[in-house]
Amino acid sequence: MTVAYHRKPVLWDIDLDIPEGKLVGIVGPNGAGKSTLIKACLDLIPKASGRVNVYGKTYRQQRKVVGYVPQRESVDWDFPVSALDVVCMGRYGKIGWCLPVSKKHKRAAMEALDRVGLADYGHRQISQLSGGQQQRVFLARALAQDAQLYFMDEPFAAVDAATEKAIVGILHELKKYGKTVIVVHHDLQTVPEYFDWVVLLNMRIVEAGPTDQVFTKVNLQKTYGGKLTLLDEAAQAMSRLR
Repeated sequence: MTVAYHRKPVLWDIDLDIPEGKLVGIVGPNGAGKSTLIKACLDLIPKASGRVNVYGKTYRQQRKVVGYVPQRESVDWDFPVSALDVVCMGRYGKIGWCLPVSKKHKRAAMEALDRVGLADYGHRQISQLSGGQQQRVFLARALAQDAQLYFMDEPFAAVDAATEKAIVGILHELKKYGKTVIVVHHDLQTVPEYFDWVVLLNMRIVEAGPTDQVFTKVNLQKTYGGKLTLLDEAAQAMSRLR
């Protein structure tokens, strides 16, 4: 797959197979195309060439089994909806468009809010929530969908420690039930702790595979090039490697 903006390639010749039931981190420098990769997989942006298959079919055919947690910056938080309303959107594939949300689906949405620790915030307008709480709401929306494959675009960005811990717990819970989770991630220090599979990306796939095999100093230098100065964060990550 190749993706280009104004004829300038952003992702080039991506050839990637993600194994089922893994927690997958997509790691690379700013501008490497990490978010673009997710959006291309979800048909949110056009591809210059290539295709994406989800369990052997196109994304459009498999949309109901795919959940998405976007970057917080891409959401209009002033839109007049409650946290519960947002989470109920994750049930639309089961409800059907333009049909009322039944008690059954509202109950499922409330259960998803409870799983992320926001059961008491269901009727609060989303603009009144903190950044971490907003991120949890969108995670709850994805959980309410009960998908098999989840894409998450920097879910740990600008959240507090409690929210990060809650998200990590949810990721491991999803894996326990055989779900596949693909996460755009920027914190090198936590990659070995959070993910069992990693994709190193810089416009092209540098390396992809089990974290303990792929997340090495040599591969990170290939991925980040001159941008990787091995500051404290990266150095600490290296100390966890083989």
